[in-house]
Amino acid sequence: MALRVQIHSASVRTNGSSQTSTVVASGLRIQKQVVDYKDWQIALSRRFRAIKLWLVLRSYGVNNLRNFIRSDVKMVKFFEGLVEMDKRFEVVVPRKFSSVCFRVSPSAISKANYPTANYEKCVNEVNCKLLEAINGLGRVFMTHAMVGGIYVLRCAIGTTLTEEKHVGMAWKVVQEHADAILHPPCIN
Repeated sequence: MALRVQIHSASVRTNGSSQTSTVVASGLRIQKQVVDYKDWQIALSRRFRAIKLWLVLRSYGVNNLRNFIRSDVKMVKFFEGLVEMDKRFEVVVPRKFSSVCFRVSPSAISKANYPTANYEKCVNEVNCKLLEAINGLGRVFMTHAMVGGIYVLRCAIGTTLTEEKHVGMAWKVVQEHADAILHPPCIN
């Protein structure tokens, strides 16, 4: 369930150099100008990106970094294969690096349950419910994206300790929640 905050009579100001937006309620008056030092950190500078890359290369080494990336891509291919084997799902966008964009296929959703003129909107709602259920469990976390008006779930693999067994577990969680959403239990 998404947290929604509504502020009446508010203005939103965004500073170009700041990392955050400032919400100021109309009744609030700020007496003093306060410097936010988080916007001054060296990590926000352009040259700092090279230092981050240098530290990664020094920590892992070029060969270990290559192996790490290859391992992630292999696990993403494995996840993509699991998605393609289940006829209820479809890969929406070709896999790139360590991210798979997929969704519940419209053919898996009964039109009898969603008798509206805008069926694609209903398919998007089902996928949104699926993502909320997956993330709500707390064992697997995924994100979403809108691709040409299509709501897709994004599975990104990129942590150092992820193994193929974790990817398989994530897919089982997706399947379990898809079963619950596509075939809700009958209550008499």
